[in-house]
Amino acid sequence: MNHLLEHLTEPQREAVSHCDGPLLVLAGPGSGKTRVITHRIAYMLESGVPASQILALTFTNKAADEMQRRVAELAPGYRVWLSTFHRFGAMLLRRYAEVVGLQPNFTIYDTSDARQTIKRVIEARDINVLNYSPDRIAEAISAAKNKLITAEQYEPASGSMLSRVVAQVYPAYQ
Repeated sequence: MNHLLEHLTEPQREAVSHCDGPLLVLAGPGSGKTRVITHRIAYMLESGVPASQILALTFTNKAADEMQRRVAELAPGYRVWLSTFHRFGAMLLRRYAEVVGLQPNFTIYDTSDARQTIKRVIEARDINVLNYSPDRIAEAISAAKNKLITAEQYEPASGSMLSRVVAQVYPAYQ
């Protein structure tokens, strides 16, 4: 195991050899985050932690692929789950879709898809949007979702014209 630590700085060695509980690595570009994480994974595997008990998350597919490649070099034969936050979140949502009121085959829309869907809802239902843009309506729907307010639970705020529009659009959009 010492061979995994010998080319690391002291702070990197400390992070790598920490095996109890999660580790969050925040550092600037080029500072060795990927190296620390992949060496830590290899260290954990050599220490007897089952590969099925290790999860590493990052922001981009490129970074996840690079980590997967490095772990394969450091610890051949082990299959550790390395993923993006988004891919991991989508997998959990699909697995437990019914618990949060979704169908397992739900579709994740990007900003453009959401905007186009809101425009179609407005046109199909001939909703007077009172000059609110589809982006503004989408923001209001997103705010409701962030507060865990479903389309069925949404009630317009007293005196808020925007929330009246959202109350008409949100159920059809959802």
